[in-house]
Amino acid sequence: MAQERIGRKRLVVGAHYGTRDFIVQRATAVIMAVYTLVLILYAVLTPSLDFESWRAFFAFTVGTLPVGQLLATVAFLSLAWHAWVGVRDIWMDYAHSDGLRLFLQVLTILWLVAAVVFFGQILWSL
Repeated sequence: MAQERIGRKRLVVGAHYGTRDFIVQRATAVIMAVYTLVLILYAVLTPSLDFESWRAFFAFTVGTLPVGQLLATVAFLSLAWHAWVGVRDIWMDYAHSDGLRLFLQVLTILWLVAAVVFFGQILWSL
C-alpha cells in the first residue's frame, strides 16, 4: 500500500526566512526606539532648538570619539536594514514573477545604499 502525500514539500533556498529576520527586525526596532527617545529627551531638555544646538548634538564627542555622529549613524543603518528586511519580504510575498521580484529588490537595494551614502555625506561633513 503506497502512502499518499498531502500537499507539497516546500524547498526554501537562499530566502533566509525565519528566526534571523525576526531578530533583525526586533533588534533594529529597539535601536531606533532608543535613539528616538534620546532625540526626544534632547529636544525637551534643550532651551532653544536651533541649527547650532542640533549641530552641537551631532558633533558631541568624548575625547576624540564623535559619539553624536556614531549614534546617528548606527540609528540610520538600523533604519536601512529594518527597511530592507521589511520591503524584501513584501516583494517576496506579492511580486510573483521572479524577474519582477529581482528588479524590485535591486531597486530597493540601490535606493537604500543611496540613502545611506547621502546620510553619511550630510552627517559626517559637520
